[in-house]
Amino acid sequence: MKIIILGAGQVGGTLAENLVGENNDITIVDNDQVTLRSLQDKYDLRVVNGHAAHPGVLHEAGAEDADMLIAVTNSDETNMVACHLAYTLYGTPTKIARIRSEQFMARQEALFQRSGQGNDCRGRFFIDELIAPEQLVTHYIRRLIEYPGALQVVEFADGRVSLVAVKAYYGGPLVGNALSALREHMPNIDTRVAAIFRQGRPILPRGTTVIEADDEVFFVADSKHIRAVMSEMQELESSYRHIMIAGGGNIGFGLAKALESYHEVKLIERNAERASSLSEWLDSTTVFHGDASDQELLHEEQINQTDVFIAVTNDDEANIMSALLAKRLGAKKVMVLIQREAYVDLVKDANIDIAISPQQATISSLLTHVRQGDITNVYSLRGGATEAIEAVAHGDENTSKVVGKQIQDIKLPPGTTIGAVVRKEQVLIAHDRTVIEANDHVIMFLVDKKYITEVEKLFQPSALFI
Repeated sequence: MKIIILGAGQVGGTLAENLVGENNDITIVDNDQVTLRSLQDKYDLRVVNGHAAHPGVLHEAGAEDADMLIAVTNSDETNMVACHLAYTLYGTPTKIARIRSEQFMARQEALFQRSGQGNDCRGRFFIDELIAPEQLVTHYIRRLIEYPGALQVVEFADGRVSLVAVKAYYGGPLVGNALSALREHMPNIDTRVAAIFRQGRPILPRGTTVIEADDEVFFVADSKHIRAVMSEMQELESSYRHIMIAGGGNIGFGLAKALESYHEVKLIERNAERASSLSEWLDSTTVFHGDASDQELLHEEQINQTDVFIAVTNDDEANIMSALLAKRLGAKKVMVLIQREAYVDLVKDANIDIAISPQQATISSLLTHVRQGDITNVYSLRGGATEAIEAVAHGDENTSKVVGKQIQDIKLPPGTTIGAVVRKEQVLIAHDRTVIEANDHVIMFLVDKKYITEVEKLFQPSALFI
């Protein structure tokens, strides 16, 4: 596939890294010659120096014969115009834009339309898919709030199935026991452990595998059974009630709005004018004008009674320092939004419970649209080293490599696990003798994402399939 990426920042660069080794022809466009040169030295890709929304630059990048254009520059306006020009001038078939502004997203029906819906766009921009990082991060944090103790929670099949990462602790019923004991502990609940990471290294789970304390365990289950399975790995945490949010930007405001009906929410915002506006827009959230790293303010607002402190300002250092202070002063759990990937690894050794990367959330959404075959969901996990995907099986026994076959007979790439199958409304946790049928949604976990191309080929029916 020939793909043009506009913007060589963290998202654009990471996306290029993900795609360049998968038989894709990648061209990346940016104004920063130094960054482009660095990417070209690292990866087998083509670079174009220039403004992403200039017709001549798009032409030089090869927009007229590209399969896909992905606009992830730091400017929403540039992304919008570039996608529109790529289609109207060069006919680029698929265009994806990252849009950060809530103002644009709130009016998306009036502003954007897909290609092929008529050439008269009536003032609308031709964009096929919109990626809104703030909305993705807000939803991600909400899921962590819903399942206290989870390190990650991602959804498949319209929320019917979830993949959950938890840390195993001493005292969890399954800790010290083999995975085969899960069935004895929960005879009425079916689940599948998709992967185990021990001291950062993956372990392929088998029935004889013994769960150890501090293991990071990824399991797949019907979403309604998540809490029950989590209770096997660790002592269940109580539901969060008292929540403090540092930062009243789009993410902080969206979180407060989503949580205030069921939780006691406090929000700290440094900008006085913004704080005043937030207090008007929010119903029951208590808004404070101040600095989240102000020890006296945190004491006054009883940080020691806070169940979870969430730092989501646009300043990584401020987020990290305020979270560390909140933890030291008694907050039970802290979550931190971190833009710089290098910092994500650093805070793993600090006293911070969960680091949230908007780049990884954005990359996951982008990969969903880029993957070959009928891939309906992709999640980039553990810093992009692993992936969880949802693929739809098409064809029949003659045209498909998976339809009509038992899971034990499917030649899966190394380190790949099928965790669940969703058949219409039915959730089937995968077992060796489970047979894949046409139109099944198959949930898989890849310990090593370098095998993604092989997985894609598995789910691409032969040319005989119509």
